[in-house]
Amino acid sequence: MPLFQLVLVALIQGITEFLPISSSGHLILLPALTGLDDQGQVIDVAVHVGTLAAVVIYFWQDVRTGLIGLPRLACGHVDTEGARLALGLIVATIPTVLFGAALHFTGFSDALRSTAVIGWTMLIFGIVLYVADQKGASLKSAQDWGLRDALIMGLWQMIALIPGTSRSGITITGARQLGYTRTEGARIAMLMSIPTIIASGVLLGAEVAVEANTALMRDAAIAAVLALVSALAALSLMMRLLRSVSFTPYVIYRVVLGVVLLIVAYS
Repeated sequence: MPLFQLVLVALIQGITEFLPISSSGHLILLPALTGLDDQGQVIDVAVHVGTLAAVVIYFWQDVRTGLIGLPRLACGHVDTEGARLALGLIVATIPTVLFGAALHFTGFSDALRSTAVIGWTMLIFGIVLYVADQKGASLKSAQDWGLRDALIMGLWQMIALIPGTSRSGITITGARQLGYTRTEGARIAMLMSIPTIIASGVLLGAEVAVEANTALMRDAAIAAVLALVSALAALSLMMRLLRSVSFTPYVIYRVVLGVVLLIVAYS
């Protein structure tokens, strides 16, 4: 893959993965609107590994708490903060894994990779995010996250398998609707991305392992590092901005892009 395209793919994935504007939608649009070749699944897996590393680094204290709680959970005890967090993340991931497997093995996921679909999801779920952000209470923190809220947010996250929806955007929408503050809702949404990215990476990685060669692995390593750096920068900026700024700027971007894509798709 040309270095320019490799850098472009990595930056798009890294910047958009944790912002509520849909990384998958932007990656699908890149070849569709520019004429560039599709980057392929190996690069997709690589940039997802990069963004996974970014969220683990940024939220390391929470990740460490969850990891410490896993042995207690495995023994059937949900009596520590870590065990409760680990159980919540598992419960929140199950709907996405089941729905994702159904889409993948039926082949229906390919039918959703269109400019029109992305245009509609950008527009509709941008408006939904705006309503939830403006109307939602700001009462709950991450310590209030129980199994009921984990399951509800997991069902919201499941919708993100439709390109253009945005995994972070739709889970933040669910969090705001449940009454979490902007920063705490975003924090939970980012933690939810960890098992989800791992699950999708395992599924795609098993399929693309046979494609591996030296040149491709070199490209994948470059893409992963660039995605890691750009994702860390975007994540840090968003979490700082959320202390004083709403999600409205992202909503405006989504609505404008959605309208443009619908014009392109139906013209």
